[in-house]
Amino acid sequence: MKPKFRRVALIGKYPGAGPGAMPESSRQVLDEIAHFLGEQGCEVALEHDTALNTGLDRYPVLDAAAIGADCDLGLVVGGDGTMLGIGRRLACYGVPLIGINQGRLGFITDIPLENYQGALVPMLRGEYEEDHRSLIHARVMRGGQCVLDALAMNDVVVNRGATSGMMELRVEVDGHFVANQRADGLIIATPTGSTAYALSAGGPLLHPSIPGWLLVPIAPHNLSNRPVVLADQAEVTIEIVAGRNASANFDMQSLASLLLGDRIIVQRSQHRVRFLHPQGWSYFDTLRKKLHWNEGGS
Repeated sequence: MKPKFRRVALIGKYPGAGPGAMPESSRQVLDEIAHFLGEQGCEVALEHDTALNTGLDRYPVLDAAAIGADCDLGLVVGGDGTMLGIGRRLACYGVPLIGINQGRLGFITDIPLENYQGALVPMLRGEYEEDHRSLIHARVMRGGQCVLDALAMNDVVVNRGATSGMMELRVEVDGHFVANQRADGLIIATPTGSTAYALSAGGPLLHPSIPGWLLVPIAPHNLSNRPVVLADQAEVTIEIVAGRNASANFDMQSLASLLLGDRIIVQRSQHRVRFLHPQGWSYFDTLRKKLHWNEGGS
């Protein structure tokens, strides 16, 4: 039977240290997966940086735009950080993504490496669960000028410098003043990001089907400043009122240094990331496994 996904882009985890930087074991894993895909009738291409760092040269090499134009599927081998990076880049093209976990937690790269063949065979035939994840579109405004424009799948984190004291942030939602918060920082997280930094800061888990996001203070001075769940149609603005060496992180992969008076404007992106999971996949199964719920129970 011909696969539903004819042309598949293979995206790997790599350290970004230049050509040949990927460990031999990781190169072998990617080569084995590429060979397996070929046996299933798929045409395999390698994402540009993956090819650069593996040294694999038997496959066509494509950048994100070419993957978006030419490929039916992206197969990500790595951890959640790898998926976050390529997910943001491919969201505007609508290319579905499957994640094979070669990292640690694996909330969004959910197929175990040791079981990838058994999981992929039916998925390549079209037997899968589809899951759409929202993205944050954030802009850093300074004196009326946009100094950074970025997407985030997990979160936008505004926090203080490592050696500075508490910061003060003015928070608005849809142009309405909410509060001046004194804290170590503030997290705006998507449902996907509710299992990341927001969870560590005391935020709730948010099911990915809920059209909302979280506003979670980091170590607030006033303990009545609690996490808030917002509709994701809202526009959130954070202004730096006081504090030195502040920064804004986007999925902890992009960084902007902030000055007093800078405003971070957060909106829902028009694009979403498409994840594919094996049939029978459940978000709650993922939570139970990754958060070690019911350990010791039946």
